[in-house]
Amino acid sequence: MSGILNWNVDPVIFWITDTFPLKYYGAFFAAGLLLGFYIVRNIYKKENVSLESLDSLLIYVIVGTVLGARLGHCFFYELSYFIQHPIEILLPIQKVKGSYEFVGFQGLASHGGTIGVLIAILLYCKKHKVQLLWILDRMAVAVPITAAFIRFGNFMNSEIYGKPTNGKWGVIFQRDDLIPRHPTQLYEAFSYLFIFGFLFFMFRSQKIKEREGLIFGFFLTLLFLARFIIEFFKENQEVFENNMPINMGQILSIPFILIGLTLIIWKSKQKRNTLKFDNA
Repeated sequence: MSGILNWNVDPVIFWITDTFPLKYYGAFFAAGLLLGFYIVRNIYKKENVSLESLDSLLIYVIVGTVLGARLGHCFFYELSYFIQHPIEILLPIQKVKGSYEFVGFQGLASHGGTIGVLIAILLYCKKHKVQLLWILDRMAVAVPITAAFIRFGNFMNSEIYGKPTNGKWGVIFQRDDLIPRHPTQLYEAFSYLFIFGFLFFMFRSQKIKEREGLIFGFFLTLLFLARFIIEFFKENQEVFENNMPINMGQILSIPFILIGLTLIIWKSKQKRNTLKFDNA
């Protein structure tokens, strides 16, 4: 029995117009965001917290995710190109044979998306007077589901795949080559689903919830540690990474891991905190 999967799925589900496609990546991205929102909404309802400002939170998170992920890719991976083509940073177009064409956003960085979401939540908390660590704990439970769906979208797109295996097993992404490779998108997706289950189990403990920031600390540590390890099996995204001892994804993961470990140590020693909304 062969351990090799031949993968040749068209990344386009269907064409909405002659020039505007609906792709699996976009569909999985949107589905992941909505499912994450649904999880947070259920948490709010179970804790008898007002849902009045939750729709606003979704908008903040979507804008922060997309904007942060796009800017992260442009600055972390292709800075020299986008310095020369600044209009392409925030517009889904690319100059092809002297004229601009719609191509969608060709490049989103998860680390940039994380930074964008954190900034967006910080702004949200300031406006709606919400305790930052309280809401980060609840977001931390839901975010791994969104991250898993995004990686499933990458798999459907045959992108961000791994290095070659020993040839006896792996996935052949036929749209690129005929080499069996590590399906690192699936490694990440299922790792994130496991992290979701672990954090959801943690969240059921009242004692853990009362140490605001502890769940968020575990989220940062586990998710970015998984990312750091899986990067060893992944092909570098850009040529400049080939001469680096660890790639850009691993370098960008280290600060998040350290912040997560700091929160875990700090909050494990700290007395519980039950503050949430100023008007709760």
